[in-house]
Amino acid sequence: MDNPSESSPAVLQNKTAAVLLLLLSCVLAVAFGLVLFSLFQPVKSSPQLDAAFLILATAGTLTALWRRLPLQNVALAAGTIVLIGGGMSALGARTNLPFGPFVYASASGPLLFKTLPWSIPLVWVTNVLNSRGMARLMLRPWRKNKSYGYRVIALAALLVLLFDIALEPFARVKHLWIWLATALPLTWQGAPIMNFISWGLIAALILFLITPALIVKKPRSKSGPELHSLCLWLGGIALCATGCAARGLWVPMSVDVVIGIGAAIFAIRGAMW
Repeated sequence: MDNPSESSPAVLQNKTAAVLLLLLSCVLAVAFGLVLFSLFQPVKSSPQLDAAFLILATAGTLTALWRRLPLQNVALAAGTIVLIGGGMSALGARTNLPFGPFVYASASGPLLFKTLPWSIPLVWVTNVLNSRGMARLMLRPWRKNKSYGYRVIALAALLVLLFDIALEPFARVKHLWIWLATALPLTWQGAPIMNFISWGLIAALILFLITPALIVKKPRSKSGPELHSLCLWLGGIALCATGCAARGLWVPMSVDVVIGIGAAIFAIRGAMW
């Protein structure tokens, strides 16, 4: 089979996505630095910085997928995550199920349908897709194993859970949501253990549904590992750890550091395979 010409739609899409991803990455790096600075030196535009960073992170995540997948597949995956993840978060805000009793604070941003902050569906998209990217990196040595797909789903769901463990204390720092008193004995930074289990289980369901759309159907030329998810996932953990350090929350910061270092070791090991 002949290689696609330089003017073929697939090649043009790849080039367009690559250029867009490069631009987004540069702007995202600047936004990341500004958000880190605002944690130690609060500024009036801090909420706008946080919103811009989340939007850029989401755009970068989807553009990275667009480099190797048709745009409709990317849209289908993102839409499914928004529908299920956002829907479950809205249900939780209304009924306290399945995450536990909590309320969204005004810092989370304007509400959609008077229930769900606009930022929460984007958090689901970035968390789920970049956790899957991390899982694929970690499992590269076993990518030809028959159970590879199921392993990616299970590991990605675990990484979503771990990211939420890092996110909860950061949410307290930023006053994004407030956990209410619960009879459950086990909590982390005010969040009941069922919150983290729910994130992991919902992520597993989402991943099971969107995986067919994220599989590259056409043969591709051999390329190296894609590191965009590694940078974004670890960047998110680093942001959470820095936020905790800025407020003197040393135990959560230490947990974030352990999660980040552990995940980085396995991801880099897989990338080098």
